[in-house]
Amino acid sequence: MSHGNLKAALALAMGLVGGCSLIPAYERPAAPVASEWKTPPAEAGGVLPWGTFFHDPQLKALIGDALHNNRDLRVSLLNIEKARAQYRISRADLLPSIDATVSGSSQRTPADLSADGRSGTGHRYDAGVGFASYELDFFGRVRSLNEQALEAYLQTVEAQRSTQIALVAEVANAYYQLQADMQLLVLSKQTLDSQQQSYLTTRSSYQEDVATELDLSQAESTVRSAQASEAKYQRLVEQDRNALVLLVGKPLSAEQLAAAALATMALDAALPAGLPSQVLTQRPDILAAEHALKAANANVGAARAAFFPSISLTASAGSASRQLGDLFAGGQGAWSFVPSINVPIFNWGRNQANLDVAKVQTSIEVANYQKAIQVAFQEVSDGLAARRELERQVTAQALLVKANSRSHALAEQRYETGVDTYLNSLDAQRNLFASQQELVSTQLARSQNLIALYKALGGGSQ
Repeated sequence: MSHGNLKAALALAMGLVGGCSLIPAYERPAAPVASEWKTPPAEAGGVLPWGTFFHDPQLKALIGDALHNNRDLRVSLLNIEKARAQYRISRADLLPSIDATVSGSSQRTPADLSADGRSGTGHRYDAGVGFASYELDFFGRVRSLNEQALEAYLQTVEAQRSTQIALVAEVANAYYQLQADMQLLVLSKQTLDSQQQSYLTTRSSYQEDVATELDLSQAESTVRSAQASEAKYQRLVEQDRNALVLLVGKPLSAEQLAAAALATMALDAALPAGLPSQVLTQRPDILAAEHALKAANANVGAARAAFFPSISLTASAGSASRQLGDLFAGGQGAWSFVPSINVPIFNWGRNQANLDVAKVQTSIEVANYQKAIQVAFQEVSDGLAARRELERQVTAQALLVKANSRSHALAEQRYETGVDTYLNSLDAQRNLFASQQELVSTQLARSQNLIALYKALGGGSQ
């Protein structure tokens, strides 16, 4: 075969690649959720990037460092590179792999095996260009596998986006938890200072026979309780800092973990929710589940194609000679063309079993896709339901702190003037401290609710 004939054969092979496809027509499964949220959402719109949603410069710096250093995110990025390389490998199977080869061989034949009864040594040298075992994709088996690899790659991309969104939310939650525990630590220290001062005053009164021993014992118990609270929140602050270091992926200085101003920690509560169908286009975990479904659907096409004959071609063209010096001399042209066909006849049900597995896997991915939608719908619904009530709870708790502060001041005044017992003053101080703690915890719950809702709506990408 001449080089022109080889090119013609290659062109013919390329033309035969565009055969039929046995991949089932893809239809997106119906979303098993309501058409709208029970809690009225805000106006529809795109979710803000995290750099806009969060205002605290200290938090934004931590998120930026985490996106650069976090090991889980780094693994997901490497998985993308791996999936991209696997897709390129699969795509390369659509085209023949052309190689150039140069080979030589020597063989000695004994006399009793030679045709003329004499021993001899033979030499052969070959040089050529060609391809081996290239499958003509009449029934779309190779293209189905290529489609499956593409969807697997896209699934990995969405999984990386999902990991990034989760990381942004985790860093924000850990940061707000640290800030809340630091506020509680400050409250504990202030309460301890106040209780110690009250204890010293009560002890002086007891020494002067003005206060009773019961008053002194009660004052001491409040000091011990405040000391325990301070130790508790000191421990929690250190643990919160360790959690942030792990998420960010590098050591953090004291300045990076300092207390933040309350004004900079405010989050925009006017998150756009829109309709469920719009949320589905923003959630990378749902998009990843759909790509997994499409990959399984493409595997069905490959399993179907296994029932049909497969045709492979091997071809080469070049020169051959007994002498190395004559290898590229005139008249030494050589070619080969070896088509082969493989017809499945009986394989003990293997092909049918593979097809059944592919179909069942598709059904599994449909269920996974619909479950991902249901989980997303629940997360957004829970966030929308809690948002308004948490706002009301924070407002009510702040008013309770104000009322308890007034009651504590009045109780102390009545005790100091001898109108009331120390027990009422002690109860008022406990109520004030408890309400202050609850206010900080409620404010934290409100911030974490907004972060969770922001994540549920598909936010978190820059």
